[in-house]
Amino acid sequence: MPIDRAAVDHVARLARLDLSEQERRRMSDELGKILEHAERIQALALDGVEPTSHAVAIRNVMRPDEARPSLTQEEALSNAPVAEGGRFSVPRILEEEE
Repeated sequence: MPIDRAAVDHVARLARLDLSEQERRRMSDELGKILEHAERIQALALDGVEPTSHAVAIRNVMRPDEARPSLTQEEALSNAPVAEGGRFSVPRILEEEE
């Protein structure tokens, strides 16, 4: 069920698309198919089905955020090619503005 030219032009204008005549014909068919699919979904009997935001139950799989021993500053910088003032020193990649 293709939709009419005026509807295709309206959707294209909303999406800020400049469609050729061939693209308008194709969009007419494709948008019609999308609307048909939406109608089939609306016709489903969904009484008693709880709304969900995910198809399967999800849970947080991250570990608890707990303080643990970590590297000292000296250990972290021990393999750095260049360290300066207790920090990693890397080549400048941005030019300075004048």
